[in-house]
Amino acid sequence: MMASSYSAKDEDGHITVSGPGGGTLRNKKPENTAFKQQRLPAWQPILTAGTVLPAFFIIGLIFIPIGIGLYVTSNNIKEFEIDYTGDDTSSPCYNCAKNFSWNNTKSCTCTIPFQLDQPYESNVFMYYGLSNFYQNHRRYVKSRDDSQLNGNIDSLKKPSKECEPYASIDNKPIAPCGAIANSMFNDTLTLFYNDPNGTSVPIPLTSTGIAWWTDKHVKFRNPVGTNSNLTAVFQGTVKPVNWHRPVYELDTDPENNGFINEDFIVWMRTAALPTFRKLYRIIQKKNNMAPTLPRGNYTLVVDYNYPVRSFEGRKRMILSTISWMGGKNPFLGIAYITVGSVCFFLGVVLLVIHHKYGNRNNSANISN
Repeated sequence: MMASSYSAKDEDGHITVSGPGGGTLRNKKPENTAFKQQRLPAWQPILTAGTVLPAFFIIGLIFIPIGIGLYVTSNNIKEFEIDYTGDDTSSPCYNCAKNFSWNNTKSCTCTIPFQLDQPYESNVFMYYGLSNFYQNHRRYVKSRDDSQLNGNIDSLKKPSKECEPYASIDNKPIAPCGAIANSMFNDTLTLFYNDPNGTSVPIPLTSTGIAWWTDKHVKFRNPVGTNSNLTAVFQGTVKPVNWHRPVYELDTDPENNGFINEDFIVWMRTAALPTFRKLYRIIQKKNNMAPTLPRGNYTLVVDYNYPVRSFEGRKRMILSTISWMGGKNPFLGIAYITVGSVCFFLGVVLLVIHHKYGNRNNSANISN
């Protein structure tokens, strides 16, 4: 009779079996542990009418009130929008849109009167909106040099190849380089309140506090870390092709100039969809007794610098208040209401089916 004997485990946990002639055979049987033998304790839910039906009703009863609250909150946000693209002959900006191009060095000005039917309380946020502008294009998103925007001197003088063909002009580096910076929105929007006595009162617009804190203080920095003499810092560089002035002349405020200009920072955060809005200005509430924007007539003055006809785009100006959930967006409330309603409806349907056929099945099992 041929005999074999077991030896100790190998380092990898396998058991070796000694065969005839001194050879060894490896046993492929897994080690006798709870993990390898799949004996770990597990929980497997058993779906019964007593557990499924209450779950559907509870989800419905929770989601529907939340959805109603979100929807009502969104509807309470006041929002006013003006399309000033100028593609219609009756539009005040028609002549500007028709004759303006990227090669123009002088802006075209148009005025748009409008009326607010209700007062706007608390802080009011002014946005500009663009349509049919695909900031999510892969090559467009990559066309930037984050090291240059972070204030690196070497990247300032020698931009990344990702910025091509907007990296240099006549062997002089572009600052800031790339397609995103080159296409920066540069319309100037000014708001006036037409007082009942006939005078136009300019609405003070705040240009700071519109960018993310991390963008302003971490991702974007001026070279050498100083704002005192940006002209000297950017010497030897040229402005982007479509810009009317260099980056060190974006603002007179040294804390909002150069790469840390908040209009520039907001634009550099690309949008995910072709129709988007970006924060332009904030209208701060000054008097607790009076509304920020009272009901009445207003005038929007637009310095038309940004042509959109080449890509069949549209431009908008939006005035909006906000709530604890942000800007006006009814989608989240509608989604909660829809999910809650579907769950509640399914609960009712399953309850009827269980009530109608559940007792019959129990009786059949008992007889069997």
